[in-house]
Amino acid sequence: MELLEIRILDIVDIVLVALLLFYLYRLVRGTVAINIFIGIVMLYATWKLTEFLQMQLLSRILGGFLGVGMFALIVVFQQEIRKFLLMIGTTNFASRKKLLQRFNLQPTQTFNTDITAIVSACLKMSASKTGAIIVLKRNNNLEFIKSTGDPMNLEVNGPILESIFYKNSPLHDGAMVIEDNTISATRVILPVSSEQNIPSRFGLRHRAALGITERTDAVCLVVSEESGQMSYVKEGDFVRYNDRDELEKIMARDLSN
Repeated sequence: MELLEIRILDIVDIVLVALLLFYLYRLVRGTVAINIFIGIVMLYATWKLTEFLQMQLLSRILGGFLGVGMFALIVVFQQEIRKFLLMIGTTNFASRKKLLQRFNLQPTQTFNTDITAIVSACLKMSASKTGAIIVLKRNNNLEFIKSTGDPMNLEVNGPILESIFYKNSPLHDGAMVIEDNTISATRVILPVSSEQNIPSRFGLRHRAALGITERTDAVCLVVSEESGQMSYVKEGDFVRYNDRDELEKIMARDLSN
C-alpha cells in the first residue's frame, strides 16, 4: 500500500522532470547527440531499476559509471548545454521584463526596426543572388562579435543594405549587425555551428547564422549566393514561412520580445 501513497509534490516532481527531459530532447533532436541522450536515459532507468530490485553489485557499477561519466557528458553536450542555459536565461529575462512592465516598474519598450526595408532589401538581393547575412539583436549583448568587424552607425534603409552587400563592395564580406534600427557593424565574423545534420545545400553563411543563434538570442536573415534562397534563423534552427507577410509578422513578434 505504501507504493500507492502519492503526494501532490510527487506529481509536481514527475511533471517537472518530464518537462526537463522534453526540453533536453528538443535541443538534441536531429543531432548526433540524440543517440547519446537516449542511451543515457536508458542507462539511468536501468540503474534505478537495479536499485529498486536491490541488485547491489550491478547498481553500484552503474551508479559509479554515471557519476564519473557526468564530466564526460559536459564535454559531449557542451553545445546543447549552452543552448539550454541560453533558452532558460532568455525566457526568464523576457518574463521578468513583461512582469515589470505590467506593474509599471519598467517603461514599455517598442522596437523601431524597419523590418519592411530589411525584408525588401533581402528579396532584391535574393533575386540577384547576392549573398548576405544580417544579424538582428534582441536581448543578448553582441559586442563580442561586433569587435571582429567594422563599427558603423547608419540608419537602416534598403539601398544602404543592398550597397553594403554588393559583390564589389569592400564591406560585403562577413555579417552585418543591426541593433534597433541602426546598422552598428559590418564585416563581422560569426562563430560557425558544428552541427552535423545541416543539408549540403547550405553553405558557410548558413552555418554562421546557426552558430550565432545557438550562442545568443539574436535572429538572422541569410541570402544564399548560390541559389538566392532567403532563410530566417532563430535559436539554432531554420524557421519556415510561406510568404513575405508571414516572415515580417514572425520577425516583428520575435524582435518585440
